[in-house]
Parts: sequence; C-alpha cells; structure tokens
Amino acid sequence: MIADKSKFIPRVCYEIFVRSFCDSNQDGIGDLNGIISKLDYLEDLGVEAIWLTPVNPSPSYHKYDVTDYFNIEPEYGTLEDFKNLLARAHERNIEIYLDLIINHTSTLHPWFTDARKSQSSNFRNFYWWMNEAQIDKLGISKRETSDDSQVVYPWHDNSDDPEKYYGLFYKGMPDLNYHSEELRAELGKIIRFWLVDIGVDGFRLDAARHIYPEWEKEQSIEFWDFFSKVVQEVKPDAFTVAEVWAETEEVAPYFKYLDATFHFDLSFALQRILIHERDEDIVEKLQSSYALFEKYNPLFVDAIMLTNHDQDRIGSVVGNQIAKKKLAATILLTLPGQPYIYYGEELGMLGTKPDPYIREPFLWNIPETENSENTAWIEAQFSTLETVSPLSSQFNDPESVFNHYKNLIRLRKEEPALSQIFAPNLHRVCLSDDQLLAYFRPHVDRSVVIIHNLSGNTKTIYLPEDKSNFRKVLFSTDPAHSDVMTNAELAPYSSIILSLVLPLSDPGSENQ
Repeated sequence: MIADKSKFIPRVCYEIFVRSFCDSNQDGIGDLNGIISKLDYLEDLGVEAIWLTPVNPSPSYHKYDVTDYFNIEPEYGTLEDFKNLLARAHERNIEIYLDLIINHTSTLHPWFTDARKSQSSNFRNFYWWMNEAQIDKLGISKRETSDDSQVVYPWHDNSDDPEKYYGLFYKGMPDLNYHSEELRAELGKIIRFWLVDIGVDGFRLDAARHIYPEWEKEQSIEFWDFFSKVVQEVKPDAFTVAEVWAETEEVAPYFKYLDATFHFDLSFALQRILIHERDEDIVEKLQSSYALFEKYNPLFVDAIMLTNHDQDRIGSVVGNQIAKKKLAATILLTLPGQPYIYYGEELGMLGTKPDPYIREPFLWNIPETENSENTAWIEAQFSTLETVSPLSSQFNDPESVFNHYKNLIRLRKEEPALSQIFAPNLHRVCLSDDQLLAYFRPHVDRSVVIIHNLSGNTKTIYLPEDKSNFRKVLFSTDPAHSDVMTNAELAPYSSIILSLVLPLSDPGSENQ
C-alpha cells in the first residue's frame, strides 16, 4: 500500500504545456525561466501544485519521446534553471510534479539506438521484439483503437531485422519492456535522481495502463507495486498521479499503489452535461466511483479536470460561450477531488484537435507589444485576439473568466466543505429538474449547497425542506442574488453556493 500522505495534498493544481506557456528570451518557445517569471501570477491565482508536461530532451515539440532521462531539453533551459524553478516554487508553497514518461522512449534514445543494431545488444531486452510468426501466433498484429492511441498496427519494421519492435503510440516511440530487471534498475536510478537529487515533489505518470502491452495488460497494475515501493524508499511523501485513460472500473485498481488518477469518465460527463444542458445523474455516478476507489485505497485522491492537453479545450466544447465557460469552472471547482486546471482555461482559451491546436500559446498580452511573453512556436488558429481576451485585458475586469476562476479558487480554499479531498463529501439535492444540478457538501465547520442552472432559461428553485434554510449566499454568478437568497429563481447558466442561515438563538447548528 502507499504511504499516508494526508497531511498536505495540494487542493488546486495547474497543468503547464511548457512550450506554450511563457517565453523568457523571445525565441518563440516557452521555457523554465518563463515559468519562474509567472510564479507570482500562479500564486495569486491560487495554484498549489504545477504539473509540467515533459521537460527531458526530445526530438519532438511535445517531448513525450525522451532521449535522456537525466537532463533538461535545451530549448527549455538547464538543470540549474529547473532547480531554480523548484526553489522559487517552494518559496511560494507550490509543488512541482514532473511528467514521467516510462512507457516508451524515443527511437533516438541511446538504449534503442543500440538495441536496434543487433539481437545480441545489451539493451535489446529493454524493448519488445518479435518476428512475424510470433506476432501472428499471439494474434497481436493489429489492435482496436482507443481514446489514448489511434494506432492500429503497433509493430514496426527495423531495417534488415527479422524482428519488429512494439510501439503502441507511434513508430518513433518504442515501448519499454519491464520484464528486464536491468531496465527496472535504470528506472530506480531515474526515480531517485528526480525525487532526491533534484527534489521534485512527485510525478504525473504517463500512459500508466499501457506499461505492459495488451496481451499482458494484467501485469501493468502490478508494475506500479514495484514503482511505488521505489518511491516510498527514496521519498515517502512524493505524490503520484496517473493517466489511466479508461472507464472507472478499470481505473480503480490503480489506487492500490498510486495516490491519484485522472477522472476521465467525469471529464467526458461534464462535457456532455454542458453540451446537452441536462444532468445525467452525475452525483450518483461519482458516489459509485468513490466506493470503488475506496476499496483499493481509503485515502484515494480523485484528480478531476475539464480537459487536458490531449482533449479538445473546454472553451471550444461549449462553443466559446462565456457563460458556459464560467459554468464549467464552477462545476469543476465545487466538486470533491483535486482539480487540475489546464493552462489558459482560466482565460477561456479555445482549441480542437489535431493536438498542436489544443496547445496554443498562452495569451499574456497583445503579441505585438515589445518584449511580449507570448510564445510563438505555432500560429494560433483558435485562441487569437479575435476570439479570446488576453490576461492583460481580463486581469482588472471583474466579470472576466480569469477573475471568475480566481474568485472560485479562493472560495474553494477558504470553505472547508469545498476543499475536502479525502472521503469525498457529496450528496444529491433533488430539485426534480434534470436541467438543474444540485448537491450538498456537508462539513462539521460549515456545510454548503451548490446549485447550477445548466439551461438557457431562468429556473425556479424549490429546495427540499431539509435544505430550506440554506439561503446565505457565499457565491453567485446570478447578480440577482447577494448576501441572502430572497427569490427562488436562478438565471440561465448561473450557479449559486449557499450556506445555512442560522436561527439567532442557535449559533451552533450549522452542520446539517
């Protein structure tokens, strides 16, 4: 089992696609010094942990094909820059999670360049190799596509070699074979280097369900037993959050060895709810998932998100409607779990696949300004000045998407009922209207009721009798409500967060 890490778990996390975030030297590419320059911004926003997409050397723009596990991509900076980033982040009580890519390497990694030369290479068993007869015997020459890989034929030719190598995601990304004890020893060195020698606070674990290929997929979960033991040995309080892109039933067993996994079922459910403007029993589905997760780890952390760097941006999902972008944020930031904000979501950035266009430059300011911090490695097609206001325009606008996020994050951190991560506190509030989503977050200090109007019509709210005294307004996107909810209507795409109005004679009865 994993160690008890319940003393401090960051309550609000932020994903940075490094290449696109902030350019410190005007070469058009985001870098580590750019992130350092924006730590005050992130602290002010309320961020407590940053997940950095890969920073290791790599031939691709996205860096998910590593060539050196012990260094930093030169486009992004140096190891000294990374150490400086860690130190400056820690001064602000912000943790740093490194995206650890251990399912595969680049074909340019020295391990693979040696392995592909000869079947007698010392690194041959670091990867998966089979000849046509072996592949056909197992019936694994092709596969069904999945949400996280569109590759149908995962076996790739190695010139003049009777054996092919396995690469689930791309021919330039050969999968590693952890049957090799020598490879496991190398992984141990990588873990120790980043956790101890460099001092990162944890890992985001890429492609966690694919560590072993599909014909041995049952071994993938057990691999994380080995991995977690190494982590506990070198840094017991390190945090692990895994990408297990699958349905809840398949995700749950990973909690036996890992702290958190991203909740993809929730992500897609929230997108459907926002598109169709109807609830789909999301509270009950979440309660069922919590029960499953708890079987494997009573201290599970549900890593929740709207979208990430592999999905169409939520701003585009909701048709760039400001009200719906705010509604999406309000739902995410009032549900239990550890929320991850994808960089630029707080501006309402847009983007749909192919992947580069969901990873466009963060809009700090008008790009033509002198010494602009905006990156320019790609010409944006979606998040442009015509479609999204830059931070410089939103910062002092109280009605902006940015200030909506900032206010919600502050409230989430202030209200114990909203910031609770372990033992998720979530119950349905029945309003007998599937265009209203309402739930109760009980807490011994102060319980809250949250109501969202998912529709484009004004809705009348009929609170059940046991919640009828929840009328004190803590937060509302409907300007008709402030201080105390005096009418029972909620404007289109609006949300309201309510606490108990206490009888004057009974100041201690708030928790219901």
